[in-house]
Amino acid sequence: MLHPLKRIVYLQNKGIPRGICSVCSANRYVIEAAMDKAIYYNSFLLIEATANQVNQYGGYTGMKPIDFRNFVYDIAKASDFPQDMIILGGDHIGPLVWKDEETETAMAKSCELVRELINAGFTKIHIDTSMRLLSDDRDKRLSPVYIAERGAAICKAAEDEFLSYKANHPEAVAPVYIIGSEVPIPGGSMEHEDSISVTSAEDFEETLNSYREAFNKADINNCWDNVIAVVVQPGVEFGNDFIQKYNHAAAENLTKRLKMHKNIIFEGHSTDYQSPYSLKQMVEDGIAILKVGPALTFALREALFELNMIEEVMYRNNNEIELSKFSAVLEAVMVEQPIYWNSYYNGSDEQVILDRMFSFSDRCRYYLPSSKVLEATQKLINNLKIKDIPLPLLSQYMPIQYRKVRDNKLRNDPEALIKDKIGEILEDYYFAVVAG
Repeated sequence: MLHPLKRIVYLQNKGIPRGICSVCSANRYVIEAAMDKAIYYNSFLLIEATANQVNQYGGYTGMKPIDFRNFVYDIAKASDFPQDMIILGGDHIGPLVWKDEETETAMAKSCELVRELINAGFTKIHIDTSMRLLSDDRDKRLSPVYIAERGAAICKAAEDEFLSYKANHPEAVAPVYIIGSEVPIPGGSMEHEDSISVTSAEDFEETLNSYREAFNKADINNCWDNVIAVVVQPGVEFGNDFIQKYNHAAAENLTKRLKMHKNIIFEGHSTDYQSPYSLKQMVEDGIAILKVGPALTFALREALFELNMIEEVMYRNNNEIELSKFSAVLEAVMVEQPIYWNSYYNGSDEQVILDRMFSFSDRCRYYLPSSKVLEATQKLINNLKIKDIPLPLLSQYMPIQYRKVRDNKLRNDPEALIKDKIGEILEDYYFAVVAG
C-alpha cells in the first residue's frame, strides 16, 4: 500500500498543488475539530506529537507513544472517524529533550523513542538532530554531515524496528521520513524578528547530499525512497505579537531548486497565523506539509474566554449557579507554575500579564490539561448547557458562530461552538491544501 503522503509527493511532481495540514496538538477539542474537517473534506488526517510532548518517559502530556495513539483512536471512535484515515507522526524526533546529556546517552534515548513510535503505528517521522548536545563544542556550528550521521542512526533504529513490527502487522505501511536541520523553534520564536532568513538553495542541497551519504554509510540506502520531505525555513515565523508572512519572491530561489528534485517536497513549520492565501502560495511552491499547532489552541483559548464572558453575563445575578471563573483559574495556575512561559515573556509586569493570556505563542496550551483548569473548563461547559445561549449574547461575543447558529448550520452548544472556532483556522489550511 502506498503511504498517503507519497500520494501528495506524486501529485506535486505532476504539477498539482496538493498538500496536507499537520495538526500538532494533544488537545481533545482540537483533535475533534480536526476530525470534523477531515470528514467534511474526505481527507486523511495527519496528527503529530513532538518529542517533548510524547516520549518513552511520558513527556509533558504524561503520554507515551502507545498512549497517544490510543488517545487519538479513542477520539476517532467516539467521533465516528475511520481509523485508517489517521496518519500519526512524530515531530522533532531526536535528542531535543536530552540535549543537556552526553551524546551517547542522548542518542540512545532518541533511538528508543523512535522504536516506540514505530511500535505504536506512527508512520511519519521527522528526524531532527540539529541541536548541540553536552559533548558538542558550544563555539562551533554543527556540521551538516554530523547532523546527518546522527539522523541516519535514528532512521536505522526505526527501520530495524519496523522489520519486527511488520512481521506481526503484515498490513503495516512503511514509515516515511522528513529530514532537515533548519527547523524553527517549536511553538514560535522567543524574540521579535523583523525578517527571517530563508534557507538557501545551497544549504538545501547540502542537507540532501549529507543525508544520502549518511544513509549509505549506515547501510540503509534501501529506505532513501521513503525520505519524502525536507524541513526548510521558507521565511515564515511568529512570536508573541508578530507574524512574519510568507514572501514568494524571497523564497523563489529555494523553491525553484526543489523542482530539480523529484519525489521530494518541503515541510513548513511555524505556519501558524499565515493567511489562507499565503498558505496556498506555499503549497503551490512545493511546501506541501503545513504544520500548525499554537494557532489551533489559540483559537480554543479565545473560544473559552468568550464563553466565559457569556457565562458571567448569563448568570452573574443567579446565586444558584457557581461560575467557572475560567479565565481567572487559568491565570492563577500559570502564575503558580511559570515553567512553561517565563522564558518566553519579558518586559514590564503589564506586558507579561498581557502576553501570558493573549500571546500568539500561546503558552496557555501547556496549562489546559492541569486538573484545576480542566475542572473550570468542565464547569463552564456544564453551566452553558443548562440552557441555550441567547442569540443576541452569542452575536456579541462569537459573531461568526452566531450566524451559523442563526442559519441552523451549527448547534447552540458550547462544545460545538468551541470546535467551530478551531475549525475556522483549519478551514484556512484546507483552502490551501485541497487542489482547486
